[in-house]
Amino acid sequence: MIYLDTAASYPILPEVKTALSDAFENFYANSASSHLLGEQVSDEINKVREQLADEIGAYPSEIIFTSGATESNNIAFKSLLLGNEISEDKKHIVTTQIEHKCVFAICDYLESQGYEITYLKPNKDGIIEVDSIVKAIRPDTALVSVMHVNNELGTINPISEIGRVCFDAGVLFHSDAAQSFKKVSIDVDDLNVDVMSFSAHKIGGPKGVGAIYIRDLRKKHLMPVIHGAGQEEGLRGGTVAAPLIIGFGAAIKFFEQYYLVFKSREIKEYFLSKLNQENIKFYVNGQGTLGHCISITLPETDTETLVRDNENFLSLAQGSACSSKEIEPSHVLTALGLTRELADKTFRISFPLDIEYNSINVLTKEIFKHS
Repeated sequence: MIYLDTAASYPILPEVKTALSDAFENFYANSASSHLLGEQVSDEINKVREQLADEIGAYPSEIIFTSGATESNNIAFKSLLLGNEISEDKKHIVTTQIEHKCVFAICDYLESQGYEITYLKPNKDGIIEVDSIVKAIRPDTALVSVMHVNNELGTINPISEIGRVCFDAGVLFHSDAAQSFKKVSIDVDDLNVDVMSFSAHKIGGPKGVGAIYIRDLRKKHLMPVIHGAGQEEGLRGGTVAAPLIIGFGAAIKFFEQYYLVFKSREIKEYFLSKLNQENIKFYVNGQGTLGHCISITLPETDTETLVRDNENFLSLAQGSACSSKEIEPSHVLTALGLTRELADKTFRISFPLDIEYNSINVLTKEIFKHS
């Protein structure tokens, strides 16, 4: 099987497997326990908290571990907006038409609570322009949320400039960094973000763990998403998943070196050159994308048959992972102006770190066969 869906989830790194095995063997105690073994687990968790904070230029006290970016995004919106942190007369949220679907679900809920949502359209290159943020912010705007890297296109939004606009307007700014973390440089001060979401399995870590950065967390009045016994600064109750967090730490430590080697091999460029050599007609959606991810439309290819004939051989994603089994076309592609027919002929191809050039040759051959 040739796996071409790492934007949905990377295969777990070997160093993460080792870290998880060691953690399950040695750090099984509850980190909230006061005995020695519990304190040892708590120390390991805090090492990863410091590690993540160092990676993004934050303080460890500003990092909360979660079950993943979806929970982090829920905290970013609901904990901040419903926790008496922001004036009650601010009931306006600005986000975009190309966010992860969980953001749409959160916004739908907040609309039922009296909030008004503005959804901004990307430009033709799949980028959210700063001017659109400037025009959308109002006196009653409570929060702006723009993802750092789009999960279908791989495009990188101008987060620093958007954050500066929000700072000048006195509006909280959140960015989902699930796709960007450890693939592009992140410094929360340079990017002018107040809140940022992360996910471990997007960098070869275990599923079921992520984190959220909240600037000046201990000064905030936040509503817990999960009420419990006060874990993670009281923001999300429940026994802390120490082995998963330790695995997350290993991913943070080792993913980047693999990714740099991958980028040096210019796999995406090789793939596009092979398509050109075979005279296969294609369009790339989005510009300035990350090296491992490409959204490509194949207008003259029988993509339905291509998928069916290779379902046991090629792992291909049409649209994002969270919407790939739906009948409706990708909301990201329709936001770019693609028709239903072209959206159906579009793949999000995201390469694994160890993919061989021969696998690209095989993929190209299959596309050519069905074109």
